[in-house]
Amino acid sequence: MGVQGIGGLFIRSRDPEARAAWYREHLGIAAGSDSVWEQQGGMTVFAPFPADSDYFAADQPFMLNLRVSGLDELVASLESAGIAVERRAEWDGDYGRFARLHDPEGLPIELWEAPVADDEAGA
Repeated sequence: MGVQGIGGLFIRSRDPEARAAWYREHLGIAAGSDSVWEQQGGMTVFAPFPADSDYFAADQPFMLNLRVSGLDELVASLESAGIAVERRAEWDGDYGRFARLHDPEGLPIELWEAPVADDEAGA
């Protein structure tokens, strides 16, 4: 008995339909009040940050971190659609590789590609 995972993420929006369409088109997420997004199992970090953290913009109450595969290809697809994506060498390391962007209403999104496990690297 107890919490098994995140069952939903509900965010206020000036244009819910357009925002949901953006997530469907650019990130492949079945977004919208009538959609259910089936995800692959994996790690989820649930971490409150100090109010003065500079990890993401201070005017945003949270940042959405999405586990991805094929980060380079996804970034190229986003950029070809005119979406600004930021990458910094110092973000990449033992925890994997990262890129950041914002949704149409300014919500910060971090794309995270976990490092390849040693047993997967040899496969």
